[in-house]
Amino acid sequence: MAAASDEWLALRAALQPGLADAADPLDVVREKLLAVHPTDYADDVSVQRCELGGVPAAIIATPETEGREPLVMMVHGGAFVATGIDHYIPYAASLARILRARFVIFEYRLAPEQPFPAALEDTLAVYRALLADGVDPGQLAVIGDSCGGGIALAALLQLRDAGEPLPAAYAGLTPWLDLEMNGDAAHQAPELDPFVNAAWIRARARDYAGTADLRDPRLSPLYGRFHDLPPLWLSTGEFDSCRDGAASLAQRARADGVELALEVVPEMIHGFHGLNALAPECHRACQRLGQFLSQQWMPAPR
Repeated sequence: MAAASDEWLALRAALQPGLADAADPLDVVREKLLAVHPTDYADDVSVQRCELGGVPAAIIATPETEGREPLVMMVHGGAFVATGIDHYIPYAASLARILRARFVIFEYRLAPEQPFPAALEDTLAVYRALLADGVDPGQLAVIGDSCGGGIALAALLQLRDAGEPLPAAYAGLTPWLDLEMNGDAAHQAPELDPFVNAAWIRARARDYAGTADLRDPRLSPLYGRFHDLPPLWLSTGEFDSCRDGAASLAQRARADGVELALEVVPEMIHGFHGLNALAPECHRACQRLGQFLSQQWMPAPR
């Protein structure tokens, strides 16, 4: 196993526990989450604001995406309760450069004011609007980070069950796939993953789910069935508090005959893909996502 880079070691030393405190009131939770999601982006990033299915959205492009057909629909993180378009432009733009694909980001309704299934319904509305606007599902990937990874996969389960066209691929970036937070990672020392911990995730899950059963596949896709889904790519970290959900889902999806790639990246923590400009390990993981997607895009019609 390669030694961690100097950049990662310095970054990791600077990241101290404290962001995720299950005892925090909602206003503090939101304040902390917004503080770690910057809104500045480069002048060469194009942001086209729009509405898709009645949901506020934006199409993100960079010079690297010029003339490219593929489109990535990204479901943002923020623990169901925070962030939106402005906080995800920098992240989407960084991935657009690496993947050489335009991105669609959008603002689903936030919990607890708008609880389950609001975020899922908005995600489905955006996806359906893209196809209604003529986007070829063979040139479309659906990805999500953190809680957005779970919402995105739940949406694919709903689309499959409704007999609707599915995208070319799905990717989950340290996704929340088991809101009960079962597994060994839920019991690890909190300092191993400075961004999230099991108790905090369970609290945010209840902000969204209310009294609903957390084993409902629309909340925890781990408990769904995965037949007839497109290829899946799951990327988690050795110290990601959510890694066991990804590993368990990978096992179940493979048993259902789904093409799936799972990686557990050494040393990495929750949300590490969003740090791709700061450490080479994070950048390389995003490059691997790009390689996966490049194998899934269907040729554009001529």
